Amino acid sequence: MAVEIVQPRLLVVEGKEDEMFFGALMRHLAIDGIQPISLQGKNNYRSGLKALTLSPGFNEVVSLGIVRDADADAQSAFQSVCDALKNANLPVPTAPLQLAGEKPRVAVIILPGGNQPGTVEDLCLRAFAHDTAMHCVDQYFECLQRRQENYSPPSNMSKARIQVYLASRPRAGLRLEEAAEAGYIPWQNRAFDEVKLFLHQVAS
Repeated sequence: MAVEIVQPRLLVVEGKEDEMFFGALMRHLAIDGIQPISLQGKNNYRSGLKALTLSPGFNEVVSLGIVRDADADAQSAFQSVCDALKNANLPVPTAPLQLAGEKPRVAVIILPGGNQPGTVEDLCLRAFAHDTAMHCVDQYFECLQRRQENYSPPSNMSKARIQVYLASRPRAGLRLEEAAEAGYIPWQNRAFDEVKLFLHQVAS
């Protein structure tokens, strides 16, 4: 993985969608000077972080933030990131949102946070929870279950609920990262407090 390092602070994420999502949040927070780097999938953290340390300019990096979805097990996801950091001879935090080392300082966040399983979509669903549109979203899936005899629910219900919710916005059909760019994410919601803390850690 060839990376051109142009900033002294790096934010490593799973994919391009996460890059756009966090880019929108950093603009909302007026945080600059952090370069997002996509590893194109959670299975690439081990090789990707090792390659990153070998990239020209990495010796000038002062701060490194790592973002990963918890999926089914937050602790397992965190341990996987720690193993990748150790393999790359980088500082290893003892827990998410704890800084480790110096030059670079390393911080890790596992989404949706709170040691809960899930993904960035689940984090956003927490923020949307009190929006009246979510009642309609839930009714939509309840209606399908009642009216379709052989109804098979989506394999990823969180993504499906997000898509239905976003269909209620003025610009329908946006993906989550596009919705973030469009201003449809309520960044002021307390659901994003941990993510904001993490970004400020990386920016410091």
